Amino acid sequence: MPKRVSVTKESSSGRNQKFHDNYNNKNMNRQEFVKEIKNGSYKNYHVRKINGLETPVSNPDRSTSNNLG
Repeated sequence: MPKRVSVTKESSSGRNQKFHDNYNNKNMNRQEFVKEIKNGSYKNYHVRKINGLETPVSNPDRSTSNNLG
C-alpha cells in the first residue's frame, strides 16, 4: 500500500511545501494540508510550529507508510 501523503515540492532549505494525498489523488499546499490536519482529516499527522510556521508532520510510530517524504 502506498504512503497516504507524499511530498511533491520542497523549498531550497528543505521545508515541505506541496503534498499529494495518494488515496484520493488530491494536491495540497502546506497551508491547505495544515488546515485538513486540524480538521481531523488526517489522523496520523499533526501540526508542529517550526521556525514560526505551522508545519505538517507524521505522528511518531513504528510505521514508515505514513512518513512524509
